[in-house]
Amino acid sequence: METCYRHSDRETGVSCSNCERPICPDCMTSTSVGMRCPECARQKTKVKTLASVTTPSLTYVLIGINVAIHLGSFLSGASATGGSVGGSLITEGAVSRPGVADGELWRLLTAGFLHGGLFHLMFNMFALYVLGGMLEPAIGRLRFGLVYFVSLLAGSFGALLLTPTGLTVGASGAIFGLMGAAVIVMRNRGVNPMESGLGMWIGLNLLITFAIPGISIGGHIGGLLGGGLAALLMYDLSDRIRVPQAVTTAMVVAMGVLAVTGSIAISAA
Repeated sequence: METCYRHSDRETGVSCSNCERPICPDCMTSTSVGMRCPECARQKTKVKTLASVTTPSLTYVLIGINVAIHLGSFLSGASATGGSVGGSLITEGAVSRPGVADGELWRLLTAGFLHGGLFHLMFNMFALYVLGGMLEPAIGRLRFGLVYFVSLLAGSFGALLLTPTGLTVGASGAIFGLMGAAVIVMRNRGVNPMESGLGMWIGLNLLITFAIPGISIGGHIGGLLGGGLAALLMYDLSDRIRVPQAVTTAMVVAMGVLAVTGSIAISAA
């Protein structure tokens, strides 16, 4: 057992969250970032955020693709109000067990770029704009893209798992994945997700997911778990056991492959 650096006769299991020196109860100062020693408690803590000056260009590209495809779906006969999912683009691109069972694996990806109505599109694109503007500059374009597409595929897997019949569309699985990843990255950077408002936002969206009929529960939960696990591999695992970035990147890619494999197995059952 270590002893307090100021009181050598006092054993303690607590360390300063800044300098990591052992401190006893008399030397502890509670702060928003943990217990601090007297010296560190007097220092001003630098405010940590995820944002930087880097332009989230991939986020803008993804939004542009979603909007362009939705305009195309209007031309193919899709509903403008979202009252019914229709149109040849949605019929041929939405994720469904019969379609995947027939070998139409592109549905696992294209479903994430199709929407059932203008409100559906606007809600998802606003969320992508906010989350992408925060997360992409913080983790880089490559990792952001990995999280997005792995979350999308995990969302498709979740939708197939809980929706045996019917069609599922929307970028919500990828959006929920970004939420899950943002929580992990915030914790890794020393930012409290609850203080940022992200925790409340996730809770509200989960409440809506379970409260409103017609929303893909499997797609949302699958995406949330997929994005959160991808971020855990790339950040927490990498930091704790010093795994090279190339290895964690390969593991995240393997997650996407597993999501596709699971989708095929469920659809063929």
